Amino acid sequence: MKKKIHLVYLFLLLPITVSQVCAQKNISKTSEHDDIQIIPIEHATAVLEWKGITIYIDPVGGREAFKDVAIPDLILITDIHGDHFSLKTLQELDTHNAKIMVPQAVADMIPDEFTPQIDVLNNGDNKERYGIHVEAIPMYNLREEALKFHPKGRGNGYILNLGSKRVYFSGDTEDIPEMRNLKNIDKAFVCMNLPYTMTVESAADAVLAFSPKEVYPYHYRGKPNVSDVDKFESIIDAKGENITVVRLDWYPNDDF
Repeated sequence: MKKKIHLVYLFLLLPITVSQVCAQKNISKTSEHDDIQIIPIEHATAVLEWKGITIYIDPVGGREAFKDVAIPDLILITDIHGDHFSLKTLQELDTHNAKIMVPQAVADMIPDEFTPQIDVLNNGDNKERYGIHVEAIPMYNLREEALKFHPKGRGNGYILNLGSKRVYFSGDTEDIPEMRNLKNIDKAFVCMNLPYTMTVESAADAVLAFSPKEVYPYHYRGKPNVSDVDKFESIIDAKGENITVVRLDWYPNDDF
């Protein structure tokens, strides 16, 4: 029988051990043998810890949003929009040891002071840093009314190869063929918000197509409504026999 995982914990500002962190914070550590820790910050922003390496995904929210986590070794930015890219946040964070992987459109918006740290990856490119092999996956809209939001080729989703585990972040996308054709994904972070990305039905259909071991719904606050993550989970539960839905609190300051 599949296990549903619902992890919503409060952040506590105390010196604690790794096991206490997982118990007290909003962190996913799905198995005692799973050495990837996932800390949702908000919406599209996450921190991953793996073998002493700290990875920031789409860091926004300023220094304050990251006060409880280690400084980054690797930063991945998916696109130019303000819920994914914040120059102010980059400038406030301690990034002196960090490599920053971005698509060209984001690189064009970052000042020269960061140039030695930048790795430009466009769709289909890959790069290895700190023993982590990163693949840049297309992300774009398909619906005619949404094409202006995310044109093909501008932004990246990413696959991070962390040892034997493959972790996918969709960025802002619809259920594009490149997502549906993904292989051997252990953890998939999949967006679902209108009008910018896709419906929960489209997101679920794509997830069923590429069948990750775990799927983390994220980036689900739209305009004006919040996507029905319960419905997404029910579709996966009904049809995705080998897929576990893992739900974290991506909106700790909102009452939903």
